[in-house]
Order: sequence, then C-alpha cells, then structure tokens
Amino acid sequence: MRTVTRVLSLISALALVATFALPSTGLAAKIRLGFGGGPEGGTFQYFSNGIASRLSKMQADLEVSNMASAGSVENARRVNSGEIDFGISYSGDTYLARNGRLTNDTNKYPNVHAMAFLYGAPAHLIVLDGSGINEVADLAGKRIAVGGAGSGAAAAAQRYFGAIGLWDKMNVEFIGYSKAAAAIGDGLIDAMWVFAGFPNSSVIQAAASNKIKILSTYEDGKKGGAFEQYPFYAPLTIPAGTYSGVDYDVKSFQDSALWVANKDVAPEHVYNALANIYTKEGLSYMVKVKSTAKAMSVKGALTGIVTPVHAGAQKYWKEQGLTLTMDQMGH
Repeated sequence: MRTVTRVLSLISALALVATFALPSTGLAAKIRLGFGGGPEGGTFQYFSNGIASRLSKMQADLEVSNMASAGSVENARRVNSGEIDFGISYSGDTYLARNGRLTNDTNKYPNVHAMAFLYGAPAHLIVLDGSGINEVADLAGKRIAVGGAGSGAAAAAQRYFGAIGLWDKMNVEFIGYSKAAAAIGDGLIDAMWVFAGFPNSSVIQAAASNKIKILSTYEDGKKGGAFEQYPFYAPLTIPAGTYSGVDYDVKSFQDSALWVANKDVAPEHVYNALANIYTKEGLSYMVKVKSTAKAMSVKGALTGIVTPVHAGAQKYWKEQGLTLTMDQMGH
C-alpha cells in the first residue's frame, strides 16, 4: 500500500513539475491583435496587411490579424470601441472623431491615439477624356463614386464637395475603388473619387483600360473655403506622368494617413511594433509592400498628427529624438 502511495505521489509531483515547465517550452499563448485596413485595392489594405504580416513574423509571441474594413472612419470607430487594436485613419477623421464632428455623427471617439504618420493621401478626381467634364463644377448632375460607405474617402468627399456647394447636386454612389475603376469604363458612373497615396492601383487600373483625366481640386476648394473649414488638409501636387496618359501636374490636396491604436493597448506592444517597422530593414520592407511607403521615416513620424499620441509611441519617438507638440502629448 505504501509503495502504491509513493508511486502516486511521484506521478503527481512529476505532473506538477511538467505543468510549471510548460511556459519555457514556448507553448505560451500568443497575444492576438486586430489591425483594421481598408477596401480591396486601396493603399490602406496594402499597409495594414504588410505591417500585420511583419509584426506576426518578427515577434514570436504576437499574432496580428489584418481585418477587413471600409476604411478610415470605420477604423476610428472600431479602434475607439476596442473591437480592433490597431488601424489606419486619416488625421482629419481622427481629429473630427475626437471632437464629435464626423459627418452625421456627433459622438466623440477619444480612445483613438496616433502612433505614426504613414503617408500623405491626396484626392484623385478621375473622369474619362471626352466626357465633357473639364472642371469640378461640371460634376453637377453627374454620377460619382466616392468610396465605400463609412470610408475616409467618402467622408472627405462630402466635406470637400459640401464646402464648395456640389454635394447635393451630384448623384453620389458609395462604391469601393476597384469596382469604381471598372464602372467608369463601363459607363455606369461619370467620375470616381480616390483619396489615397499615389500611385494608386485602382487609378492605374482605370488608366490602363481608358483614356482618363484627373481634375485639379485645390483651387476650387480654396475658393469655396474648404481648407479654412478643415485646416488639416494641405496642398499637394500629383506629378505629371504618375499615371498613364496624365502628362500634366495635378494640383490637389491631401490628408495624412496615420497608424492608430486604442489608448488601452499595452504601451510595450505599441513600442515594440514601432521598433519593428521604423528601422532601416522595416522601412525597406514596407517600400517593397507599397512604394507609397517611401514617405515613411523616423524624422517625419509625427507629421500631420494634431491629436494625442499613444503612450508607447510617445516613449519610442522621444527616444528617437523627436519633440512632441502639446496636442500630441494630450495636453
């Protein structure tokens, strides 16, 4: 009987030792984080998928999943609620969301904190050559695709065209970029609005199948007071030759695409994520994912941010020698 008891005790002891030894075998549960990107064919999707893939590969204890999204505004809302941990949102949408000024939405979204500037996203306003649409005002009564419902592109379109008095005069279609590129060639729409870094794959798609024109939007916006009403927009030129058949400079305006996080994501996760991406190797990898990532740099990491920066990001950027503004520090 004593022998049996000793054997059972030994078995129990070994089981206990094995239980406590498990973490050292690398079987500890991974930390899982969600990253909100954007519509298929959009720059957001390339960036979110690229960042998520690299973080999951480089950090053994981390799994970051790229999540489907309509884009900027949806990402701000979902990051704010904690439904997703990371996202990409325009600086303008982040600012307006924080202050209860989103289109048709007075709710405030204070939990969205910036991590870093990714790239400047200019407005592309595309029509077919020979359509008779030669300037922005000609869009009155026309069918225009402005991006998916809930996307940053659609929100930017409503702000811009609303400010210059055209929003209610156009037939607005909430269609994603890839579908819009096909629709304009099929004559289902007269114009497509793309609010994304250049060169954009959907604009390339439209230009490959059709002779297109890209209308300049800056002067009309300036005259209409759009940039006084929305000061986070800045002038930008899309250079001649960026797209096939467009051999002239296009005077447009841009917002800043930001990598954002819920304020309650652990500071070390945010810090480590930035340390993985904003290195020579990480930035080189991102340029291979999408050439738009050439805009990313340590020096310019706080560009366009007018809202609070996440605590983990503040620590990282201060260590890189950057100085944060009072708004970025949340004061």
